[in-house]
Amino acid sequence: MSEISPQKRVEIETVPAKGPRDVPHALIKLIEDDGLKVGDRLPPELALVQRLGIGRSTIRETLKTWESMGVVSRNKGAGTRLTAEISRNTLRVALTIKHEANSLLRMLQVRRPLEMEAVRIACRLATPDQRRLINARAAELMAVYEAGEDWRPADHRFHYAIHDATGNPLFRQFIDQIQKCFHDIYDTPFGKPHLGQESIPLHRPLADAIIAGDEDAAAGLAGTIIDMVCAETQKISEAHEAHDG
Repeated sequence: MSEISPQKRVEIETVPAKGPRDVPHALIKLIEDDGLKVGDRLPPELALVQRLGIGRSTIRETLKTWESMGVVSRNKGAGTRLTAEISRNTLRVALTIKHEANSLLRMLQVRRPLEMEAVRIACRLATPDQRRLINARAAELMAVYEAGEDWRPADHRFHYAIHDATGNPLFRQFIDQIQKCFHDIYDTPFGKPHLGQESIPLHRPLADAIIAGDEDAAAGLAGTIIDMVCAETQKISEAHEAHDG
């Protein structure tokens, strides 16, 4: 493995990755600039943190995705080594799609039980005014969706109304924090700003179940909505893998 020149090091360090979507690209550029080949070891995680200007957990998640794709092998003693040829002209799109899919699925895995518990509590504790607001937010969401407009802001307001009806501000805070960790990926995953659109019609019966105080029906619908987004995410990832394979 050749040592990177001081001139190249400055160039890499002054162009840090800006978000999760940029990390695979930044790592590929580093590999190319360092001239790394199959069998070569990548710099340690702390060195990658310093050179790319991104968090260690984000780098670790990207390398975990690459390992699942057979691009690198990771060993506590031997470090991380390249096991496949990689360049900006070959694996960039595939790696980005896989990374986004894995990140989004992990976020949804954490969000699912939070949403299911939130609707259960809202069924029990929502005041008459809060139930009316949930109903109004659902009506607004369906009107925007049926008009073919951007339904995401209305969707956020609908879920916020449910979270507020729990009487526990931590539901809204935790879910907001989870989504902020994956901001770029969550807002436009795979370049699709309306991922999960097929689940929107289920929000009307979800609101009805909460208003009626039917905990089991509401929790089941909340879980199904998340599951539909997960299934669509998995389908997109597998389609890209099949295409690239």
